[in-house]
Amino acid sequence: MKILGAPPPSGAFMTKCLIVNGDDLGASRGINRGIIEAHRRGILTSASLLVNTPWSEEAAQLSRNLPGLSVGLHADLGSALVGWGPDSPRRVRDVLREQLFRFEALMGHLPTHLDSYHNVHCNSRALPHFVDMARRHCLPLRGHSAVRYFPKFYGQWGGVTNRGQISVESLAILLETELEEGITELSCHPGYADPDFSTGYSEEREEELRTLCDPEIRRVLAVQCIRLVSYHELGPLAASKPA
Repeated sequence: MKILGAPPPSGAFMTKCLIVNGDDLGASRGINRGIIEAHRRGILTSASLLVNTPWSEEAAQLSRNLPGLSVGLHADLGSALVGWGPDSPRRVRDVLREQLFRFEALMGHLPTHLDSYHNVHCNSRALPHFVDMARRHCLPLRGHSAVRYFPKFYGQWGGVTNRGQISVESLAILLETELEEGITELSCHPGYADPDFSTGYSEEREEELRTLCDPEIRRVLAVQCIRLVSYHELGPLAASKPA
């Protein structure tokens, strides 16, 4: 299922455009700090906000002061998918509706895009409800829009840490060899280690942050003619025509 339709045919874009999206904004103070730093000092252009944590309000306040940062809803279904039964679809819809209202209350506007914690929207039972919300509010849904989703920048493989996957050298190679024409979302998880939020992906967040802020990455983007954009610009870019 697609929200904005299939990606445009080859040649519909004159430039490779890259959205660098930080997941888990609002998960902890350390993650809030890291995402904001990755935007101010690095290449991060977008973030996805958890609205149901003790640090969501701080995250919203910080991001409201950064007009260049697009902020989407990082929906957290919690236990809504557990013990699936006749009432489960209603529970999922209610959680999504409540979190969208909470996002609007925190940010003062709708999200620029929609995705989910641990990508639970990919679950076949949850996906139709995410698709419905995305259509109702004209939101690009991760993996179901004109934006290509690129998740390879991640510091674990099979639960085992591999910092090489999030090194400057690794990201440079990804940008040089795997980015296609059109708009791509590179998901990332920058942050600082924080005892308030421990998921087994902590030191890797700090490594991601260092990589995203390394001047070499900006040099690679310039050499490869890759344009950094955010979800604020998705509409005009998706509608662009070749000269």
